[in-house]
Amino acid sequence: MLFLSPITAELLSGSAPPVEFFNPFGLMVLVALYGCGAIILRELKIRWHKGYGALLVLGAAYGIIEEGLMVKSFFDPNWMDLGILGVYGRWFGVNWVWSVELTIYHSVVSIVIPIVLVELMYPEIRSQSWIKTKTLKILTIIFIFDVIFGYMFLTAYFPPISLYLATIMVVFILFYVAYRFPESLEFNGQETPPSPRKLWLIGLLWFIVYWLIIFNMLPYTGIPPTITIILGILAFILPYRYFRRFNWKNDIHKLALISGALSFLIFLAPLQEMDKTRPDNPMGMTLVGIAYAVFLLYLKQRVKRSKLKSIN
Repeated sequence: MLFLSPITAELLSGSAPPVEFFNPFGLMVLVALYGCGAIILRELKIRWHKGYGALLVLGAAYGIIEEGLMVKSFFDPNWMDLGILGVYGRWFGVNWVWSVELTIYHSVVSIVIPIVLVELMYPEIRSQSWIKTKTLKILTIIFIFDVIFGYMFLTAYFPPISLYLATIMVVFILFYVAYRFPESLEFNGQETPPSPRKLWLIGLLWFIVYWLIIFNMLPYTGIPPTITIILGILAFILPYRYFRRFNWKNDIHKLALISGALSFLIFLAPLQEMDKTRPDNPMGMTLVGIAYAVFLLYLKQRVKRSKLKSIN
């Protein structure tokens, strides 16, 4: 998990293509941020006896820590990845459309998906704590120092103190919400999920609608930013309500849904390598997409073997 979270969120997405991702210093920063963050939040989920609903809330808190407190992209109008979102939906010193998009992205892609994938690999210990309290404290210290380093040195932009303090308050509120998250809102329904093929397609369509259409196409249409923000939030809430209806005891269903969502990034990988307009070097992205697809296929076979073993 220490490496799967940054690989999924940064490498597979193309945010940090291979030339950047495998730079030793950059990799250390990403692992300390994503990897430690994912392990810490999973440990809190286990110790607080919570499910993936609470983990989504913790993932949102993580996203705000990274983008709001560390790199400050929530506030910086000149952040390198913003594009039109530096002006579209910017009010009172906050890039609101970007903030909603990245909070959802980090919650789902950076935290929940890597944690679920690793737990699918090791089903016999998925309900157990994986680290001791001392290790948890060490990882938390590493994570905090990484965030402080990013705040101080990654960009020269520093937001107004009032916005920064408000962001810290939101993070603490989300941690409290996760801690108090009711069992009734978890993914513990009784209905049988759709078939794996349908779940794969649902996952793929969700990523296309959420990421491509709402946050990367609508801003160029002239539609009011408030509409884009509302649609983005609905693209998070409505699937959450839909998936809560189902019984997710069959790991094949979980993997199919996740594979569908990540398939969008896998399909996008070679296109990114062919994009000559990128300011960075996307060389190797095709290989990244192929490697991640092979990993998901391997995990599918592993989950099937584990299921047959439990039946026998």
